Amino acid sequence: METRTVDYDCDGTLLTGYFADNAPHTEKPAILVAHEAFGMNDHIRARTRRLAELGYAAFALDMYGVQGLSLSEAVSHHIALTSAPGLMLARASAALRLLMTLPGVDQKRMAAIGFCQGGMSALELARGGAPLQCAVGFHPGLKRPTGSLDHPIQAKVLMMIGDRDPDVPAEDRAAFADEMERKQVDWQLHLFGGVGHAYTNPDIDRLNIPGYGYSPAADKRSWMMMLALFEEVFGTR
Repeated sequence: METRTVDYDCDGTLLTGYFADNAPHTEKPAILVAHEAFGMNDHIRARTRRLAELGYAAFALDMYGVQGLSLSEAVSHHIALTSAPGLMLARASAALRLLMTLPGVDQKRMAAIGFCQGGMSALELARGGAPLQCAVGFHPGLKRPTGSLDHPIQAKVLMMIGDRDPDVPAEDRAAFADEMERKQVDWQLHLFGGVGHAYTNPDIDRLNIPGYGYSPAADKRSWMMMLALFEEVFGTR
């Protein structure tokens, strides 16, 4: 497998993504992977490699330009990212443009997935009219960042949330559903009973954040749901 870091720019900010491809000389569907509020870390790099092992070209974007953040630093970066008008979309779009130029990428078969904050990023790309076949979120925030566009959404949308997630109250789920219905999107919203936030991250429990917790069952089931959608839109197995 080929793995490497890739530097790129977004409006003067140097960002460093992570690319993985198991067959770099063969054209294949490409997946943009958007990280949690914690930033680029081993969890995201591992997910990127898993996608490459399954036959996809996968690129983990960098929203911050810095890594190794403390919890308080990550929260500050997340607030800045979601508060500056259009910043989340701009940085996600820069990463997607880069991914489309990398060898082995089929530009007609693209998806974006994200974890926590990354699910918001995937949705923002879909709202912005990015050439995606689908957008997938694992325990995504559903509040829209400042400056979020209200364009039609062509991508199929799959969001998967724990019903005990303190960061995604029922009113946010209802607002998301209303938007999807208004725009006539092909969409799904799955709730995992008894599951909290960050259910895909095996390292989350050590932080002892109320309402956050790893769930092996939800982790496995949500990954399989994503792969089923990929098979549907890309014709892969």
